[in-house]
Amino acid sequence: MREALVAAAFELFLERGFEQTTVDDIVSLAGVGRRSFFRYFPAKEDVVFPDHERSLAEMTEFLDSGTGEEDPVKHACDAARLVLRMYAEQPAFSVQRYRLTRKVPGLRAYELSVVWRYEHTLAAYLRGRFAARPEGPLRADVIAAAVVAAHNHALRTWLRSGGESDWVAEVDAAMAFVTDTWSDRPADRGAARPGEEPEDEVVVLVASRKAPLWRMVQGIESALGGN
Repeated sequence: MREALVAAAFELFLERGFEQTTVDDIVSLAGVGRRSFFRYFPAKEDVVFPDHERSLAEMTEFLDSGTGEEDPVKHACDAARLVLRMYAEQPAFSVQRYRLTRKVPGLRAYELSVVWRYEHTLAAYLRGRFAARPEGPLRADVIAAAVVAAHNHALRTWLRSGGESDWVAEVDAAMAFVTDTWSDRPADRGAARPGEEPEDEVVVLVASRKAPLWRMVQGIESALGGN
């Protein structure tokens, strides 16, 4: 029933426009009553975003599944990946929704309220993880906003391609930017990928001009693990 209502609604939205389509039009095409519509969707706007409640629940469950030992920034980024995966599961529908939302100011405002709920969920998790830090609440709010902004950048890039670009590569690059910027345990960007030669390490030694050469050599050996 839920899928039938969404299909009927989008058929009418694309044919007549969102504002010209009524709930009565939707239920008539779907062959159900108004009561059935409102059992699934509180308002007409909700039928445009039928999957976000499930996605928010999955994000919350994923965040709560952490052991407390994982990198909180990376864990938050991985939670955001679930949302983009939800879009990617239905590329044609997601692209249609994106194009429709760009045309209707009311839907853009509704979408912003949904985005705020994702950000609020991420911030609540990060506040718990950073509770012991003096700047914990500020750090949590800033990182949550960064995760959402990076996710939305990757999502819009994929949607503007008509769902044709590599969404995995887009979100990987966006989330790597966040972890490299904010994580206390950033990923090793110099690590070699399979089939690639590892990059050379660079060691920078800071020493007094009067320091004897043997002490400088000792410092370099220490930095390289005694090799």
